[in-house]
Amino acid sequence: MKLIVGLGNPGRSYDGPRHNIGFEVVNALATRRGAEWEAAPRGIEALVAKASVGVAGIILAKPLTFMNLSGAAVAGLVQFYKIGVEDLLVVVDDVHLELKRLRTRVTGSAGGHNGLKSISESLGTQDFSRLRVGVGRGDARRDLADHVLGRFERAERENLDEAIGRAADAAELFLAEGIGPVMNRYNRKEDAE
Repeated sequence: MKLIVGLGNPGRSYDGPRHNIGFEVVNALATRRGAEWEAAPRGIEALVAKASVGVAGIILAKPLTFMNLSGAAVAGLVQFYKIGVEDLLVVVDDVHLELKRLRTRVTGSAGGHNGLKSISESLGTQDFSRLRVGVGRGDARRDLADHVLGRFERAERENLDEAIGRAADAAELFLAEGIGPVMNRYNRKEDAE
């Protein structure tokens, strides 16, 4: 069983901002697999969609807590479904990468991302795979929180759709072959061009 969690903020008022690209990636995966979203079990604050790859089960998830509290939902899902951290992939936005760039790691710090920080604290480890999807920094004079909570510009939309598709492809590769091949293929800058 593998678990792919897309991070974002719940609710209609947060539909579409840069910070919710993790939600958009798992939505794309659910659509590809014909999986329907439903409430997570046992009061875990998340939506889940169940699918399979070969004979293995897949759980896609979107925590319904706010970004900074994502760890409680992720830890609850890991415990309920008995998922090893090696079978967990967390999809998040990254302002340090330009739009369309992807970066994967099998371990590491939160890098200033509060959702990753919450998950690390709740799991008691930083040793889980993460797929960072570039959303760009934008104007350095603009407040970073305003930037990540802001919506993509019309001119960015084509690149955004491509970024979501590439991130979903990377997640599919994780499901089939693990994180190593994902890192080898998607961490190269020229791959995004």
